[in-house]
Amino acid sequence: MNPLTNMKNVLKLSEHELQHGGKKSWHDMYKDSAWIFVAGFPYTLTEGDLVCVFSQYGEVVNINLIRDSKTGKSKGFCFLCYEDQRSTVLAVDNLNGIKILDRTLRVDHVADYKPPKENEKMDEETLRLYMEGCAPKPQLQHIKTEKKDSKSYR
Repeated sequence: MNPLTNMKNVLKLSEHELQHGGKKSWHDMYKDSAWIFVAGFPYTLTEGDLVCVFSQYGEVVNINLIRDSKTGKSKGFCFLCYEDQRSTVLAVDNLNGIKILDRTLRVDHVADYKPPKENEKMDEETLRLYMEGCAPKPQLQHIKTEKKDSKSYR
């Protein structure tokens, strides 16, 4: 299907859902994935530019900007991962179909993202970033609970 037709169909689906309500959303079938597919942006945009645009709807923890293997130039599409899956719904609903530098973005859910295959050219750090993302690890604080004596003193 033509990418523009697909983008318009997603917009129609979202509009229909808004008008008719309902308990189930078409976004629910992607509830297990925090990844989105973004295409149609200008080739001059960098990872940082895309993070700036998409961080409006949540914390971006990983981005895979697809580049030409020989020249290293962007191919105009990427895969982006949010910290919280609910951010993907906001991004798809609000950024699909917008124009950036006279180019129309296509933003859609990704049901089953597969990280790039290991490449002998990639260093260890790059491979780790592809697999784990770049989000800070949560710091768990141990809360000490004090046991209170059940006897009351007077």
